[in-house]
Amino acid sequence: MAKTIDITELILRDAHQSLMATRMSLEDMVPACEDLDKAGFWSVECWGGATYDACIRFLNEDPWERLRTFRALMPNSRLQMLLRGQNLLGYRHYEDTVVDRFVEKSADNGMDVFRVFDALNDIRNLKRPIEAVRRTGKHAQGTICYTTSPLHDTAHFVDMAKQLVELGCDSLCIKDMAALLKPQPAYDIVKGIKAACGQDVRVHVHVHATTGVTMVSLMKAIEAGADCVDTAISSISLGPGHNPTESLVEMLDGTGFDTRVDKACLLRLKKYFATVRPRYAEFLSNITGVETEIFDSQIPGGMISNMESQLKQQGAADRMEEVLAEVPRVRKDAGYPPLVTPSSQIVGTQAVFNVMMGRYKVLTGEFADLMLGYYGRTIAERDPEVTAQAAAQAKKPVITERPADLLQPEWQQLRDKALELKGCNGTDEDVLTYAMFPQVAPKFFGTRDQGPKNLGRTPKVVTVPENAPPPPDPGTGPVRERIEYEVTVNGTTHKVTVAPA
Repeated sequence: MAKTIDITELILRDAHQSLMATRMSLEDMVPACEDLDKAGFWSVECWGGATYDACIRFLNEDPWERLRTFRALMPNSRLQMLLRGQNLLGYRHYEDTVVDRFVEKSADNGMDVFRVFDALNDIRNLKRPIEAVRRTGKHAQGTICYTTSPLHDTAHFVDMAKQLVELGCDSLCIKDMAALLKPQPAYDIVKGIKAACGQDVRVHVHVHATTGVTMVSLMKAIEAGADCVDTAISSISLGPGHNPTESLVEMLDGTGFDTRVDKACLLRLKKYFATVRPRYAEFLSNITGVETEIFDSQIPGGMISNMESQLKQQGAADRMEEVLAEVPRVRKDAGYPPLVTPSSQIVGTQAVFNVMMGRYKVLTGEFADLMLGYYGRTIAERDPEVTAQAAAQAKKPVITERPADLLQPEWQQLRDKALELKGCNGTDEDVLTYAMFPQVAPKFFGTRDQGPKNLGRTPKVVTVPENAPPPPDPGTGPVRERIEYEVTVNGTTHKVTVAPA
């Protein structure tokens, strides 16, 4: 009898976060929920990550209402979210009681599976949120952020898995955010975890598709004993996104493994999201092929686009190759952190500063905090000279304790400030929205009653009668006379002449 391999479907969260800058509206997700609920997935990832930020920053949409809608429309599904450990869904550490409150309200509003990760793989930053999930009775999934360095090996990841099991995690996830997980390491790590933690410990594997090798990695992980893998419906997959769900299903045919998902549902979902994708063309990633260079730079696709934007703002788009070469050096100086939110943004921005202004002539505040331990521990020692510079600039010492241990209780203060804002409804959910994004929440609260925005561009369909006369010549179309342009590419200006055909 074939072994069942479970699937976590990513279409409602990481798929569009990776390919469409997280801009897909709830309105465009609702029609797919019935088939997602019936398809037979182990879980549907639909919340967390950058979706909370995007909802209030761009879509004028209440993220808690989104979660409640998914709960109502997918009653038979496990709903899953990505939680940034002690950072929750923001970009700083929160005091423990805020962590507790966020997890509790997420569970109350319908969340079932909490995939909890820390950008530095610091177990201390995972302990409180995992305990909070366990108190709700929901599924706590401890996460290992996969990366490579001279110090990251199979034994290191297996040891982290053992620590997560000791914390009481219901399952483990190997999270490969940059498509770095090659087939043999995938096999070795899953095999090692199963041997060290027990065959009954659930292991999930999450990979992106950017480097072109990770579908094979999923197969090797399954052969090693992985219980569940993450994929995305094919019409919003590949590139910096994920491997296609339908391809995974077909790949396992005849192998002794079976997903037991409803292929008719998958086909309907594929066709539906194929109609949604074109409406978000302006947000689509420019990465459409394979990027094996990531094995050297370790830079996730979203991080590349962020650095491109920073360089363009400085009129230095032609210096991207220098930045790509600088990122691994900065990462080494910082103790080899995995490059995932927020460490990817911190390291990437510092690399841009180093290229533009000279190495460590200016440190960002976040990079100084990273060097001083205010985000947590790293696997390697940090460069002592850069650390000393960070301490001098930030005017604070290196710390070795868990960063959240330095925080004072803050819930009441956050609540008082939130309640002063026009449009805040006084619920814990609104206070948490303010806590996550204090700069963005005030505007959102003030405009929430205007309703969500759908940023998808619906193509206009114009029906022209069969015998209609031709439209008047608008003066566009084929070139009628010689036209000269000046085009600047990588800092060099070229004169381009377009002549009539």
